[in-house]
Amino acid sequence: MSQNSSDQATAYVCPPCNSACDDITYNAPGTCQHCNMPFIKKEMSKTIAFYLQDGVEVLDFSGPMEVFSYAGYRVFTVSATKDPIKSQGILTVVPDYSIYDAPKADILAFFGGNSQAASQNKEVIAWVKEQKDIEYHFSVCTGAFVLAEAGILDGKVATTFHNALSDLETNYPKVDVRKNVRYVDNGEVITTAGISAGIDGALHLVAKLQGINAAKRTAFYMEYDNWNMGNGLLLSESNPYADQKHDVFFKDFEGVYQYKNDTTFNLKYDKNQENLLVEIDDVFYPIYHEIDDVFSDVNSEYVGFLRNPSGEIIGYQLEKNGEIFKKLD
Repeated sequence: MSQNSSDQATAYVCPPCNSACDDITYNAPGTCQHCNMPFIKKEMSKTIAFYLQDGVEVLDFSGPMEVFSYAGYRVFTVSATKDPIKSQGILTVVPDYSIYDAPKADILAFFGGNSQAASQNKEVIAWVKEQKDIEYHFSVCTGAFVLAEAGILDGKVATTFHNALSDLETNYPKVDVRKNVRYVDNGEVITTAGISAGIDGALHLVAKLQGINAAKRTAFYMEYDNWNMGNGLLLSESNPYADQKHDVFFKDFEGVYQYKNDTTFNLKYDKNQENLLVEIDDVFYPIYHEIDDVFSDVNSEYVGFLRNPSGEIIGYQLEKNGEIFKKLD
């Protein structure tokens, strides 16, 4: 894969992995030969500030951090000071920045676990209010209290940790608090329920920003098998799940196909994730619908199916105008 030149319209990068490949751009989609991560379009890479207070819940921030990092976003941590903080009394975290020297971010994220240390800190709330041109505000668990204190949730629908719903409703009457939802999407503000729900909310934000297939690839990489797409309260006009194909469309593609080295594989529809699964040696690999009869694999590589004049699927190619692998039944 060649390095991209400055006059080309589209540049691709691999997700940040703290390696030399972080600084390389490419001129076509593919997989990084250094870290084996699928490329993303450079303009899709966002910068996210994770505000962490002492006592922050580990999974509240580490789950979304895993999602956003794999999806190609650059995450940095911020706290009131640069002093080390303790997450749940277990994990020591040294913030990258304090609120006094943190760089601009596209997305601000807040998390639960002693969240009052942030929501009741006037300097922190002043910093939140001062941030300009924020594309999205994101909270997990009682991180919603920080957004509420800053007035960002005024007139909006929100959720939080199940044990804190009443407190959020009582303390911030301008917020429409909802129970029994995994996350709430107001458009530019996303709040999630507690702890593991942050993973769902983060995957949803990836789907909004990069498309549903990017979120599916991230969930597959994380082996997050319980992700139920679109299982939140969607109040935004931007619904990444609206154009999803369903079982009737996918049935045409099911069957046994030729594969490399005179082997075969079985292709079948997975109703839970609404995509096709390739079964090779009892291991399943998803492929994702892109457009018409074109799909892509977990590494964003091309998989194009072919039809005969009657419209029946007769095979596929792994590159345009490449070798044709036949459908056997």
